[in-house]
Amino acid sequence: MAWRPPLLLLLPWLVAAVSGNMAPVFNMTSVVVPEDLLRGAVAFVLTAYDADGDPLHFGLEGADAFYFSVNANTGSVTLVASLDRETKPRLSLNVLVSDGKNQMVTKRLTVIVEDRNDNRPLFQNEPYMADVPENVPNGTTIINVLAEDKDSGPASHVSYQIVEVTPNNAKNHDLFRVLGNGTVLLNGLLNYMQQSTYYLIRINATDGGGQLYGKPVYQTTSTSVSVNVLDQPDLDPQFLNEPYVGSVPENCPLGTSVLTVSAMDRDTGVNDVILYSLTNTSLPFAINNTTGTITVTGALDRESLPSDELLLEVLARERNLDIHNQPAQARATVTVRVTDINDNRPQFYRCVLPHCDFTRPPQHRFEGHIAEHASARLPVANLNIVARDPDKGSNGTFELSLQGRDAAAFSVLPSRVTGEGEVQLLVQNPVLVDYERVPEMTVEIIANDTRNPANCCSVATVTIRLEDINDHSPTFNQSVYKLYVMENSPTDTVISRGIMATDPDTGAFGNISYQLLPESIQDIFAVNAVSGEVLVRNGSLLDREMRAVYYATLQATDGAHLTGSTLLEITLEDDNDNDPVVTGTYKIFVVEGQENVSVQIQAYDNDEPGTNNSRLRFTLEPGPFSANFTIDPDTGLLRSLGPLDREALNETWRGQMGVTVRVQDSGQPLRSTLVNVTITVEDVNDNAPVFIGLPYKFEVQEHPAGGFVGSVEAMDADQTDVNQRISFVKNGSGSSNFLLRSHCLGPGHYQGLLSLDPDVPLDYEQLSQPVFNLTVLAQNTATDDTLTTVSTVVQVVITDINDEPPTIQPSPLPDARVAENSTGPQPELLTTVQASDPDTNHTLSFQELGLSCYKGGAPMGSVCHGWFHLAPNGSVFANRSEIDYEACDLARLTLRVHDNSTVFGSAYSQNETLRIIIEDANDNSPEFLPIKDTFVVIPDLSPMDLQVAVVKAWDMDTGPRGVITFAIRRIIFIQEGGLEHTLDNLFKVVTSAKDGTYVGSIQVASNLDGSLKGQYRVTVEAMDGAVPVLSTQAVLDIFTVDQSYRIRLQFRRTVDEVQGNTEQIKIALTAATKTTVYVAAIRALEGAPASRSARAAAHSVMEAYFIYSNGTALDFHQFSTIVQSDPQALTQLVQLGLAVIDPGETAQTDKQKELVGVIAGLAGALALLILLMAVVLVSSSRSYRRKLTALKALQTATTLAPDTVQQGPAIPGTNKYNAERANPVLNLALSLDEDDRDSSLDSTSVNSLDENAVDVAEEGSAMPRGRVGASAHTDSGKEPLAAALWGHRAHPSTGMAQPPGASSPAVMRLSTPSLDTTDL
Repeated sequence: MAWRPPLLLLLPWLVAAVSGNMAPVFNMTSVVVPEDLLRGAVAFVLTAYDADGDPLHFGLEGADAFYFSVNANTGSVTLVASLDRETKPRLSLNVLVSDGKNQMVTKRLTVIVEDRNDNRPLFQNEPYMADVPENVPNGTTIINVLAEDKDSGPASHVSYQIVEVTPNNAKNHDLFRVLGNGTVLLNGLLNYMQQSTYYLIRINATDGGGQLYGKPVYQTTSTSVSVNVLDQPDLDPQFLNEPYVGSVPENCPLGTSVLTVSAMDRDTGVNDVILYSLTNTSLPFAINNTTGTITVTGALDRESLPSDELLLEVLARERNLDIHNQPAQARATVTVRVTDINDNRPQFYRCVLPHCDFTRPPQHRFEGHIAEHASARLPVANLNIVARDPDKGSNGTFELSLQGRDAAAFSVLPSRVTGEGEVQLLVQNPVLVDYERVPEMTVEIIANDTRNPANCCSVATVTIRLEDINDHSPTFNQSVYKLYVMENSPTDTVISRGIMATDPDTGAFGNISYQLLPESIQDIFAVNAVSGEVLVRNGSLLDREMRAVYYATLQATDGAHLTGSTLLEITLEDDNDNDPVVTGTYKIFVVEGQENVSVQIQAYDNDEPGTNNSRLRFTLEPGPFSANFTIDPDTGLLRSLGPLDREALNETWRGQMGVTVRVQDSGQPLRSTLVNVTITVEDVNDNAPVFIGLPYKFEVQEHPAGGFVGSVEAMDADQTDVNQRISFVKNGSGSSNFLLRSHCLGPGHYQGLLSLDPDVPLDYEQLSQPVFNLTVLAQNTATDDTLTTVSTVVQVVITDINDEPPTIQPSPLPDARVAENSTGPQPELLTTVQASDPDTNHTLSFQELGLSCYKGGAPMGSVCHGWFHLAPNGSVFANRSEIDYEACDLARLTLRVHDNSTVFGSAYSQNETLRIIIEDANDNSPEFLPIKDTFVVIPDLSPMDLQVAVVKAWDMDTGPRGVITFAIRRIIFIQEGGLEHTLDNLFKVVTSAKDGTYVGSIQVASNLDGSLKGQYRVTVEAMDGAVPVLSTQAVLDIFTVDQSYRIRLQFRRTVDEVQGNTEQIKIALTAATKTTVYVAAIRALEGAPASRSARAAAHSVMEAYFIYSNGTALDFHQFSTIVQSDPQALTQLVQLGLAVIDPGETAQTDKQKELVGVIAGLAGALALLILLMAVVLVSSSRSYRRKLTALKALQTATTLAPDTVQQGPAIPGTNKYNAERANPVLNLALSLDEDDRDSSLDSTSVNSLDENAVDVAEEGSAMPRGRVGASAHTDSGKEPLAAALWGHRAHPSTGMAQPPGASSPAVMRLSTPSLDTTDL
């Protein structure tokens, strides 16, 4: 029988060979798939040929097969993993084709990934930084930036643009420019000091654009270029803290420091070394060339210096030359004040301040004189004494005093002098100054510098000569003298000669001099000081009209300065020195033709009234109009000699007549004034218009209304605008067809422009008579007088032309309709437009003016150009180009008709618009919008109808064709290991619409299994509402978070408190973990202790999930690590009551629970069987051992004396322990072995020794609670077996009872009701 299996395996192949069935043929070698194809979309369709017509099944294999999913029956290949041409431009697939009968056909298929503009340009070699000197010229290359785009074609071409320059202002934005190759150039000039020292240039790199998801997209990225401006030495240094003022005492030691100057390099980025020098080296100072400190180099004597303040010029120069190869330098002035010391004594000089030469030697003898009996405080004359101490301030202050023979008669003034001052000797006692007693007196003046005792004093001897006095004053013969002089008299004119004063004194005392007072009168008059003659000093000031009388005092002074005076009354006589004055201006207006025109000329003369100097006469000066007027010579009344005619005047004079009147006085010399009188003759309308250029005959062709016919002209002799203005009026048969407009050609010259009325066009064919005889009136508008109106006849002949434009009928044109994708290979006639022309000879042709494309009312550019064509006969055709409703739903064809025979006027009709409505067809499948979100579902928190994911789609079609309905076609659960399961009815989808986009809300439709680990792969189909239905599928993943990620947080707060603090707890958890917190439950903690010792224990528990945005979740260990590493968050959680973090309980499925139950039952049964067997064996063994031990204990107890028995709890029934510490009644040795201690098979006892509960002391208490040790039985009278047992387990150091197996003193309450003394 071993031969049968091989034969069975070969049987199908044998059958196929006999039947002659052929294997399928697959000829596809490559396909092109765009890299932006969405997951879930159909990438391509596998097609194969089978000669036998057998159904084919397709499959994919190979390293790149995971990118696609193939429908085994249809061969439709769907994209399941995103493509990236830049990562992998070509994919290699092995296509499997089987007809189920022959061997499977395998062939390699190359998938070419077509590029899309999905990459932005990326800048290379960042960051970009450049250091640029401030003096580089315009156009200098700053830096080169480079951005590369991984895409191909135009999308890889990168252009650059500067979008922002910081500091951000208009000037800086144009300071740089970037070339197409990324070269950044300077587009202006830099300045380190006056502009910014740093610029940040933001440059955008934009690719050439390309398609992405069906739309043109331009990708842009940006970078920043940091430009540091480097300072260059182009500025001179600058002195700091100017002005510089210093001081130094005179006679100071050499090398004394005066002050320090400081200068800085204004090129702050260069900061060159500054060197200092003095330009004026003649002064005793020097400067340190590096520090700028000025010191004294020679002796300083303030008194010998030209000034207390010396001016030094400091030159600050940079060590290096500037960028122009020139020294960079600056100058500053330093003021040095030399302060004084007291090193000079006062000296006397003969001079008068301020004309003293103190360089000459001082004087010690002086002479002066004074009259005898001079008044007290009167100074001695002619002394000219100046006392001076060259020191300054208080050092130059000294005191003056008198000594000598005649010192008592005089005093010195001043008594104290600072610096320098004039010294006077004043009469102190007039009695002692007596010429008869002593004609010459002598005193000594002492100058004492009290601050300089070593060199304090100087002495000057003064000799005073006394003079005899005068005791008579000069006198005049009269107290008042009246004098007369002509006004405007020349200078030095003598007014009086005989006024003299007399003085009886002789000698010098009798010499008299004269003076005029007050001083102000001396500007006008003068007096001879010797003779007393009064003269005119300035005759130009003598104006009688301003002042007629002057009063002056003539003072006579003798040689001793005694005076006498008299009063002078000087009266000015009139001179004809004023021109007549005409008051007002004379401009009058008269009406043309008016008679007896008169004007009164008003004038006066300021010379003396009643004399010929002020008497006036009036005369007319010769002129063009003097013959038309006459004037009264005495009164100045100007009159016309006849009526005035405006038209007799030149037009340029504008009606004005001017005459000149001379007003003249009668004095000598004669003085006169001219006055102009302007008479304006106002025009009156006294002339009628006159036609010129008669007769008038015009011909005009019929043409559009408003055409020019001809013109008439008329003139008016009046000179003013209102009187010479002419208006033209037409009347007569047919005058309503014309317009007559007046036009001014010049003053009084008007033209009437005759034109066709634009509102009444002439049509030759409709006229009964083609000739119009119009009466044209020329009217003067200034008056209604018929004398100012004249008329003439104008003949207009109308000639016929072709002047009617064609028209399109009807208007507006009815709409035309065409369905998209409905045109055949030949142009299709849509409609024919009709037109007409009223002219008999016309040739019409249609013209297409433009085609506008609209979609939804918005212009769409030229998308529909070429779809339609207008023939010259008005036929509109739809071309064979494909008409697409989604690109354009309305086309507006603008057209007109042209009359080729038109001679004049418009040859075109009015433009009309033909609306071509494009009707939609269902030719677009719904399109899913990209799914960018990550969807997560938590089964524990997912009730029915909960939304777990969202898809969006739209359809380019309109109406019911664009209505989308979503449906779930397949649900696959992919476990963590990769195993897939197909599930049904877990989710549903609810469709809604918003803003033209349809939204599919994927919701929970049945309870989800919380123990599953993996993800749901849901295939959603979007279908439109037309027939046939077009649809598109999309695949999305929903990640599950199972119960293993459920974390329990125990809180010391109650459930209500935790619920009230939920938001704060979630905020703290989110801040610590950066996840979304989903709270599954908040409940009371089961078995929470209620005793006082357990108050700090947890009372409630919060169960929650912690999920990241990418679908991953935190498990217990990850969560604990994160929270414990964040002290701030942990502290906040502890403050909110957090006590314990532990992993959540993992729920089991029903099947798992059943399996666990079965295993638990079997284990329980086996354990029970083993237990029963052990009980039987142990019971038999221990019964024998108890009897043997008890017997041995009894024997030992009978051999011991009572005083040798160890003290301790008494043996029940005997109150004694045996030597082996065994209870002979219970047959129990106190030194129990391990088997004895672990026995738990004793049954419950009814003995009174069953009180075996022991309260063990809490930590820190002094005594244990309960009956332990010897004192435990003394009062109660009960047998202390329990105490003995606990004592056996006492702590070795404290003696306190210790539970079995405990490593430290017990802090607990132990109760073992299963152990009793009877069983023991």
